[in-house]
Amino acid sequence: MVKKPSLVKVAGKYQAVLKKVLTKITPSKKDKIKLESISKKVLAECEQQAKKYNGSAMLAGSITRDTWINGKMEFDVFVLFPESMSVKTLETIGLKIGKSVIKKMRGKHRIEYAQHPYVCGKVQGVDIDVVPCFEVKSTETLKSAVDRTPFHVHYIVKHLPASASGDVRLLKQFLRAIGAYGADAKTEGFSGFVCELLAINYGSFMDVLKAVTKWQPGQIIDMERFYNEDEHHKLKKQYKQPLILIDPTDKKRNAAAAISAENFYKFIKASKKFLAKPSEQSFFADEKQPITHCELVVCQVKRRSELMLVTFKPPSVVPDILWPQLRSFADRLQSILEETRYEFKVLRKAVYTNESNLAAVLIEMEVSKLPIVQKRVGPKFFDMDDSQRFLDKYKRQATAGPFIEDDNWCVELRRKYVTAREKLIESLDENAKILKAKGIPSFVAEQLAKKYELVMDNERIMQMVKQDKNFGIFLRQYFEKESLI
Repeated sequence: MVKKPSLVKVAGKYQAVLKKVLTKITPSKKDKIKLESISKKVLAECEQQAKKYNGSAMLAGSITRDTWINGKMEFDVFVLFPESMSVKTLETIGLKIGKSVIKKMRGKHRIEYAQHPYVCGKVQGVDIDVVPCFEVKSTETLKSAVDRTPFHVHYIVKHLPASASGDVRLLKQFLRAIGAYGADAKTEGFSGFVCELLAINYGSFMDVLKAVTKWQPGQIIDMERFYNEDEHHKLKKQYKQPLILIDPTDKKRNAAAAISAENFYKFIKASKKFLAKPSEQSFFADEKQPITHCELVVCQVKRRSELMLVTFKPPSVVPDILWPQLRSFADRLQSILEETRYEFKVLRKAVYTNESNLAAVLIEMEVSKLPIVQKRVGPKFFDMDDSQRFLDKYKRQATAGPFIEDDNWCVELRRKYVTAREKLIESLDENAKILKAKGIPSFVAEQLAKKYELVMDNERIMQMVKQDKNFGIFLRQYFEKESLI
């Protein structure tokens, strides 16, 4: 049996804090009336148009269980079509309905892309997504990932009582304060659905935090008990993720798959801190300021490392494609620089984009300059075949040798690249086809082939900070890396 959540009832020192926070994050009656009014009209219009194609419509998102947070005026409408409909027809009709409904509500719309294209609209300040999907009988017959959402809605509505809405709001706000709320590719955190499942599984907000402090990597939560304890080891090996929350509507899915190890540990640390010393500040993050020129210089002097920033205009793709490609690009840059024969060493790396006109991969070098001479150690002199191959390969390239050192053949060679900068420029100054062949993600490769900039001087970095405040905040957070314990 799934444990039912309780009201937010906690003792003394916690209760006052939670009441104050709830007052701030609970939507006003006026906003609730407005959101309910618009959602009913949009739902009715979608339903009416969907019927023409033997379809139906339903509300989705936090509006369906009153767990949305003050200021987040938004909802989704899923338009469900018969399984027999083709994917192309579903997409065409889905977009047609979405555009028509938003237009009728006198709003503005744009097209976004997930597994299927869908319509995003704004009506009277309210963000609305109209998403087409197939109406399948069970999650075992899904035709696309979005087909699972109606099952999530039905499950939460059934298992999460209205009395728990405050607990879920507190949990969402708590995670937002530590930058861990949202399952998008940028955040890699806890989705609203996961927050609601945690409240259902553990009970109140406080019960969730108490449980979280005891979490261990590979934590398994199986609310419907699809698996017995003997199978848990197999699950950990299968998923290899910090939190394994078996989707109660689909036993083959980890609902918490998006959560990074960093956000997993952030949640544990924040929970321990709040339980030890409750405060409103735990729910509202301090506003970060961009790094200053002086602070940047101090960080560099202290670390004695070298910064390299590869910057370019981000490709026109959805964030859930852009962010993984940026991280993959950063990984590839590190592997290029750390090829054994070049011996450069990356200390740390990070990625940033404002998703409009700036994408940046920051590479901090531990070793960025090398001597012009490089020693290659070959086989033992008595390994005749290997020795001959080594000598044939290097005898014409050697600036010194071949000679024997500790029974091994050795040569000294002139390095092709003395600085990491030289190596990066040579690697990136190529057309898109070659960049892709080097393992650079496709959309990023196409942008690099058009134009990129390798930034290493502080004047240029600070110029970028002036143009984009959030980039300056990104740099501050990079150098002020928080402890996770």
